[in-house]
Amino acid sequence: MIQRTFGLIKPDAVAAGHTGAIISRIEKEGFKIVGMKKMKISRAQAEVFYGVHKARPFYEELVSFITSGPVVALALEKENAIQAWRDLMGATNPAQAAEGTLRKLFAKSIGENAVHGSDPAETAPFEIVLFFPEIC
Repeated sequence: MIQRTFGLIKPDAVAAGHTGAIISRIEKEGFKIVGMKKMKISRAQAEVFYGVHKARPFYEELVSFITSGPVVALALEKENAIQAWRDLMGATNPAQAAEGTLRKLFAKSIGENAVHGSDPAETAPFEIVLFFPEIC
C-alpha cells in the first residue's frame, strides 16, 4: 500500500552539512519526495509538534533543540512508507542503530539524532498537515 509519512532532517544534521547525503539516500531507497522545505521551526510550531511529550521531563529540551537552527521538513511517499522510513532512520540511539542507517551514519547522540520520522502511524497525517498543509 502506498503511504505518506513525515520526515525531518534535524538541526544537528543540517548544521553538519549532511542534508544532501540524507536526501540522496532517501531517493536511492525509493521514496518519492512529495514535499520538502528548509525552514526554521518557531517555538509555537515546535510546541504543537512535540505536544504529545509535554508532560515529560525532556519536553523543553526537545523544543529548544528543534528550534535551534534550520531543519528540512519532508513529506515522503512509498509502499509502506512509515515503516520503511523508520527502518532507514535506525534506532533512536545511534550506538544501537544498524549499520548503514541514517542515524548510524549521521547522528551524534540520542538527543542529536539527525532525523525524525512519524511514529506511530497515526501521527504521520498530523505531522504532514502541520508542515505541508498545501499538499493535504
